[in-house]
Amino acid sequence: MHILILGAGGVGSAAARIASRRPFFDRMTIADYDPARPETLIRAIGDARYTAAQVDASNEDSVVELIRASGATHVLNAVDPRFVMPIFNACKTAGVTYLDMAMSLSVRHAEEPFTKTNIKLGDDQFAVADQWEQDGQLALVGMGVEPGLSDVLARYAADELFSEIEELSVRDGANLTVEGYEFAPSFSIWTTIEECLNPPVLFDKDKGGWFAAEPFSDPITFEFPEGIGEVECVNVEHEEVTLMPRWIDAKRVDFKYGLGNEFIEVLRTLHKLGLDSTEPVTVRGQQVSPRDVVAACLPDPATLGPLMKGKTCAGVLVTGTRKDGTKGSLYLYHVVDNEETMKRDDSQAVVWQTAINPVVALELLANGTWKGAGVLGPEAFDAKPFLELLAAEEPAGYGSAWGIVEK
Repeated sequence: MHILILGAGGVGSAAARIASRRPFFDRMTIADYDPARPETLIRAIGDARYTAAQVDASNEDSVVELIRASGATHVLNAVDPRFVMPIFNACKTAGVTYLDMAMSLSVRHAEEPFTKTNIKLGDDQFAVADQWEQDGQLALVGMGVEPGLSDVLARYAADELFSEIEELSVRDGANLTVEGYEFAPSFSIWTTIEECLNPPVLFDKDKGGWFAAEPFSDPITFEFPEGIGEVECVNVEHEEVTLMPRWIDAKRVDFKYGLGNEFIEVLRTLHKLGLDSTEPVTVRGQQVSPRDVVAACLPDPATLGPLMKGKTCAGVLVTGTRKDGTKGSLYLYHVVDNEETMKRDDSQAVVWQTAINPVVALELLANGTWKGAGVLGPEAFDAKPFLELLAAEEPAGYGSAWGIVEK
């Protein structure tokens, strides 16, 4: 296996560091628009299997050329979701396996954006799923933490714990703080704006399937495990809601994110000022995207690790009838501590928790435990070997435990 990671930011760098302790692949190429980033990363890791490259992820031909020149067999997309389609299409052209952690972008309904869906997250990829399947080629989509691990946990609950599922509610919360910053997102602000200001999509069988709602709607207070505590969570657009109903029989699916009031108000202000827009504006003769300006003004999430404290939690609250006939709710979750991830891989908790999951998936693909063709989400695969490999102590596994609590 020759892995090509596109993007040497926080998540791509964390994935490269995590993978360096695993023997399942032969070579890894790490590419970025700025060639200095992967070169610096590779020097720091010191793994002879690694090489650096330059690529323009917005240019499909450039990605195809790099895939062929490097001899990559598997491509991990670790850049902003605006580049999903050129990379996805390039992998199809080059005939290689594709993985991403965020899917193709949505387009809201023109007349009724807060009630009806139009183009959902991932729709552009699923539109060509037949072509991938017919060619025996795999695109494993949404294989980060959320989406990704949350979907694996939902699959595990459906297979091992519940006979009937009423609701799958993905819940994400943290008690992370960043010293010296009043506002410093721990993940890409470009992606955060895209997720949080778009109308969230929900799924309800009784309402005919997918529908849209108001951003930040339906706030609930949820108590996260392992000392994180109570966090207010709101509806946010996320891939799990479009992925889970395709493979798991559940009556309702939603995604709730613990943003906090201050974070929500900042995002609302950016929207009011038009600073969330991706459409270029002219500033002193130069064309710039307002959202790119916001991203440039904020600290790089990859650099925040030494200033961060606390834990982050990703998981899914499953409600329904269990295998023993009792009704109730279980929260299946994964918690990571920033202090631990910094010690292990010099990576802050949020990007590390995202990055570990595609690496585990790549190992399962390498040893043949996971296999398939088409455009498939994590739910399409057996969850048990993934969770066993994730939790097993090193060197047998990745030494990152997950848990279940009654709710």
